[in-house]
Amino acid sequence: MTDPYILEMLKNEGFGMDCSSLPELKMAERVGVAGESIMFTSNDTPAEEFIYAKKLGAIINLDDITHLDFLERHAGLPDMICFRYNPGPLRGGNAIIGKPEESKYGVTTDQIFKAYFKAHSKKVYRFGIHTMIASNELNPQYFVDTVKMLVDLSVRLSSIFNINVEFMNIGGGIGIPYKPEQEEVNLELVSKGINDAYSGLANTIIPMPRLFMECGRLITGPHGYLVSTVRHVAQKYRDYVGLDACMANLMRPALYGAYHHITVLGKEDAPRDHVYDVTGSLCENNDKFAIQRNLPKTEPGDIVAIHDAGAHGYAMGFQYNGKLRCAEFLMKEDGSFQMIRRAESISDYLSTFDFSGSRFSRLFTEPD
Repeated sequence: MTDPYILEMLKNEGFGMDCSSLPELKMAERVGVAGESIMFTSNDTPAEEFIYAKKLGAIINLDDITHLDFLERHAGLPDMICFRYNPGPLRGGNAIIGKPEESKYGVTTDQIFKAYFKAHSKKVYRFGIHTMIASNELNPQYFVDTVKMLVDLSVRLSSIFNINVEFMNIGGGIGIPYKPEQEEVNLELVSKGINDAYSGLANTIIPMPRLFMECGRLITGPHGYLVSTVRHVAQKYRDYVGLDACMANLMRPALYGAYHHITVLGKEDAPRDHVYDVTGSLCENNDKFAIQRNLPKTEPGDIVAIHDAGAHGYAMGFQYNGKLRCAEFLMKEDGSFQMIRRAESISDYLSTFDFSGSRFSRLFTEPD
């Protein structure tokens, strides 16, 4: 999520920022977030991003043991270092994020102690630890077990190297109920389990580390909708509802078959007695928001709302087939709407081409 309106709202509620690129770092800076309120976690990171993260005083979370030397060489080592831990086969992942041992992210169990020893030997004295091994997980015990894992690891690191782990970051992964029959994660159970895990630290030599989370989906996901108009209804080997949106606006269903509930506005109480594939207009057969979905009888001109698009809508958008990204509106507490991002135009789409001195310059610089 890189919308400054939303980021400013979150900042005003006391949230920090989880950044993974230079534009995200700059966006955080522009909305007034800096220092250790920024967690910079990336992979295959270029030098200029490490340099800028260090300039902002962000907590730099390293994805690989070799990145420590790379960071030192290009930016110098900051006061605090964090490593992302990948427990591999010691923990199971889930359907979305996959098995930890098959993931490109994080420092392995064999490497994690070497990583902290190496950082400590380079005169780094402040440390955190990070992990993220599940995505959209609805089992509350999963997050309790993750905290227990990091508590154990923090105690071992402290006792072996005499270092203080100031925080544990369990990443994101707390899921939302995309399907109507699913239940929300019981955060009270998560909280109780974490408190119990922390209580075990009272008899150890390490101070209580702070606990960080990066639950962007939990915060923004349920509060965003992709609103689209039905262009066509076609009957072929299957019945199709064709929208004026496509996977350029919401790619999760096409990317890994994710479910997003769909409401046909004005027909909420009508029987869902028709079965449709709900599609976009890209030249890709997987450009579908739903496959064999029961909906009310749907007609051209109907407006549909695709639920829970707040975390992975515009943020994952693209321009394949020359599709232009849609506008974004913010609904305020009084029920009014404010446009916080206008729809893209053809001029926007062409703006990065260099037509200077080109025979195309006149053809492509006229108004839309």
